Amino acid sequence: MGKTNSDGPRWVGIPVRVFAMTFLLTLLSFAVALLLSIMGTVVYSQVKHVAPNLTFAYRHIAFPFAITVGAIVLVLSLLMEVRNYRQRKTLAGIERAS
Repeated sequence: MGKTNSDGPRWVGIPVRVFAMTFLLTLLSFAVALLLSIMGTVVYSQVKHVAPNLTFAYRHIAFPFAITVGAIVLVLSLLMEVRNYRQRKTLAGIERAS
């Protein structure tokens, strides 16, 4: 059998993983929302025969959407990491007892 870590899980990595995942998913959601909002703005400008206002896509659609997704991802990933940490801690205690 391989060598196991008898110290148990460490909590130090939780904030790093949470903030990394939050940053990446916020950036991804901003990119997707920006792409879709620019496409929607261009289609709207073609239908109404006006100049496309792309700053509207940045300021009023993509940015608020990315902030909302970032907040949701932060909370959910924090909850999942804490739950995973507690589960690993309990399993390490059971392994140590046996």
